[in-house]
Amino acid sequence: MRVWGIVPAAGQGTRIQPLAFSKELLPVGSRVDENGVERPRAVSEHLVERMVLGGADRILFVISPLKSDILRYYGARYASADIAYAVQERAAGLCDAIFRAVPFVAPEECVLVGLPDTVWFPADALRRLADDRLSFLLFPVEHPELFDAVDTDAEGRVREVQVKRPGASSRWVWGAFKMPGAVLHALHALWEARERQDEYIGTLVNAWIDRGNEAWGVRAGSSYVDTGTLNGYRDASRLLDVPEMGRDTAGERA
Repeated sequence: MRVWGIVPAAGQGTRIQPLAFSKELLPVGSRVDENGVERPRAVSEHLVERMVLGGADRILFVISPLKSDILRYYGARYASADIAYAVQERAAGLCDAIFRAVPFVAPEECVLVGLPDTVWFPADALRRLADDRLSFLLFPVEHPELFDAVDTDAEGRVREVQVKRPGASSRWVWGAFKMPGAVLHALHALWEARERQDEYIGTLVNAWIDRGNEAWGVRAGSSYVDTGTLNGYRDASRLLDVPEMGRDTAGERA
């Protein structure tokens, strides 16, 4: 079964500007290349590597027309995965970015989605998500109100996604998710039926659940950092300084 990794990378990164390059190429941590030389690592490589570890054999970057540096950086292949690109003409929210993948993904294929300015562990946590359902990879954080908190029942069914809600009832937030291609197409149809009003995937999933569908939360994450702010960048750098976490040899770009 083909597995797509969808990387929404069209945002402007206003929280960490000014930068002279796309925020997805911000150096965070390092990697060792095929010649044994340690080099800086783009923050988005952490997500791409995790998608490959999770089974992705195709990666789709959704970029703005101004982000050709991402295309130059990644080219056509990363490790064992082929890379494709789709263009989001203007930043119109996460749902709009994700659904740029609809023409590429067949219903019988599988989809992984993550955020390219995050760093999280364990690196292979996406393997914990099932192939046959919409499921969110959850991480514990100190300030869930800054993210999308996911409230689940005792069996892991999602009751509600609380989008950046003060006083969130759960400290577990989603950092990535997985679904069959057929679910991607169904969510896209729902988004269209709702006149594309959903900017965040959380509000769309809540509507999905309200219509009798299911989503699942899997508490398999241990550490999660958003590098989109200066403090988050510092936190990620500290996290990657931990000896078994900081240096990677898995990613090789073609």
